[in-house]
Amino acid sequence: MNYRKLFFPIGGGEELKERLYGAFLIANKFNTKLDVLKCMHETNSNIYKSYSIPKNIISEIDKIIETEYKDKNEEFSILFEKIIKESKIDSSLVNLKIVKGLRSTLVEEESKFCDLVIAAAPPSGLTTATFETSVLKSGKAVLMFPRIMKTFSMNNIIIGWNNSIEASRAITSSIEILKQSQRVHIVSSSEYIKNPQMMQNLVDYLLEHEINVSYEIVKTTRIPGQALLNAALDGNFDLIVAGAYGHKGLKELMFGGATRYLLENSPIPVFMSH
Repeated sequence: MNYRKLFFPIGGGEELKERLYGAFLIANKFNTKLDVLKCMHETNSNIYKSYSIPKNIISEIDKIIETEYKDKNEEFSILFEKIIKESKIDSSLVNLKIVKGLRSTLVEEESKFCDLVIAAAPPSGLTTATFETSVLKSGKAVLMFPRIMKTFSMNNIIIGWNNSIEASRAITSSIEILKQSQRVHIVSSSEYIKNPQMMQNLVDYLLEHEINVSYEIVKTTRIPGQALLNAALDGNFDLIVAGAYGHKGLKELMFGGATRYLLENSPIPVFMSH
């Protein structure tokens, strides 16, 4: 796929500046449009009514919250423009949309209209509504990047292959990225490769796209995902391509397995698909 439009949802929390900078680095590298969605919580006056609060007090509370909402929007917009200048991205490629409402619902709706979702790694590997919805509800591949990322490269890519549907989708979704890479390497383990011909089939498939690859069978550890990350770091790779799933189903995506290990520990971006 030739990526024409990226989507980056961002909520609140720490490292807003760093996350924006990382998203702009990626968009700059792809030289494509980037839609940024800033999600703000919506005030629900029905909560006040349930406590029988007088209408005049409800009105005052709403005014205070609305003022705070506007102030935060203005503050974020100023930061947004500042990072555009610092990252030297073409401002015509970037579009900011600030929306009030339930974050998970907004991300699910907006993320369907792009080629690729990019998402900052959740803090300490713990799931957030923004990240979980991006991966599970967008229907798109997701490029997860570290919350603090100074440079972004796709020159050296490592693929984690476990013969799963998710890994297969991740590879196909990343074909255009793989074609631009200078080095592509596949790692797997004997746990997943019962027939040596399987790896050759994968190599041949990528060769159909004029992607030259190498591969190796590595020893796994007791911690799922650790062998893949070790191989990525030892080989000085810039990007990991892997399926995102858990052995117990999609719900395990954020709570266990190889995916969680990568979320918690990877200092390099991960291109994933479920």
